[in-house]
Amino acid sequence: MPETPEVSIIIPAYNTAALIPECLRSVFSQTYSEFEAIVVNDGSPDTPELEKALAPYLGQIVYIKQENKRAAGARNTAIRQAKGEFLAFLDSDDAWLPEHLAAQMELFRQDPTLDLVYADTLVVGDPQHTWRFMDRCPSRGEATFNALAVERCQIPISTVVARHDAIVKAGMFDENLPCFDDYDMWLRTAFHGGKIAYTFEVQARLSGRRPGSLSESLHKMVAAYWTILEKTLQTLPLSQSQRDVITNRLAESKAIYQMEEAKRQLRNRQFARAQELFRAANRHFHRPEVSLAAFALDIAPSATGKLIEAWSRIRNDKSIHSSS
Repeated sequence: MPETPEVSIIIPAYNTAALIPECLRSVFSQTYSEFEAIVVNDGSPDTPELEKALAPYLGQIVYIKQENKRAAGARNTAIRQAKGEFLAFLDSDDAWLPEHLAAQMELFRQDPTLDLVYADTLVVGDPQHTWRFMDRCPSRGEATFNALAVERCQIPISTVVARHDAIVKAGMFDENLPCFDDYDMWLRTAFHGGKIAYTFEVQARLSGRRPGSLSESLHKMVAAYWTILEKTLQTLPLSQSQRDVITNRLAESKAIYQMEEAKRQLRNRQFARAQELFRAANRHFHRPEVSLAAFALDIAPSATGKLIEAWSRIRNDKSIHSSS
């Protein structure tokens, strides 16, 4: 580990003792070597197993143990200890391909005005469910504040390399957010002038079956997204055009949330509440299919299965989820 590393690798660890050896093997297999690796044990319940897994690497990493502060708190702890001009983020259940750091650092060499770069990645569930992140969450055009706000560009954290100063300038990770603090971080980085670029090269493997995964359902994801958009409106001195983008996106996310909640209420046989939610959502979407679902609840409220099947077709309609 160099005394003055160019890159500090930030690895929060929580309940991933079985997975972190592969993560660290990928770190020390990098073709780029000017880095330090900081592992933060975030009050993990599997600490004995975690420390056993880390034992072969203790001479090569900076190991920090703390009370649980969630991923944002663990990342902030590592950032405060980091010596590098750049920060590379890697979750402890993910892994990099060998050329990842070299390729990302080359982007900074080519354009010294950049503040943050990211890449495509494989999301690995099982052999039948492995997919490229950008196939489902494509990045299109320049990665500006507005592009991030409407999710025209989406950033997988375990591919991010950013300037230390840019992350600090933006206020680091918000430890009050229960999840998706990384999305909030990238929004603020862009808002505070951070220039962001990306590559379509696959440079990492992300776990699609991590313990306690935050991507459990669209319902929870939309709720978290909604919270961050509201926070953005309340805390950042947005221009009127930026405020309009966030306000419009917030209205859309609330409507998606209402439709997801309607689906849940259908499964719980709460037909009146489901109907109310469908109608509320459709005040934004103006979709005949949604109107039909709400109307059908008046006629045949117990036809839950058919309504859920109809809902699935509605949810898969890309026009509902299309980014502006």
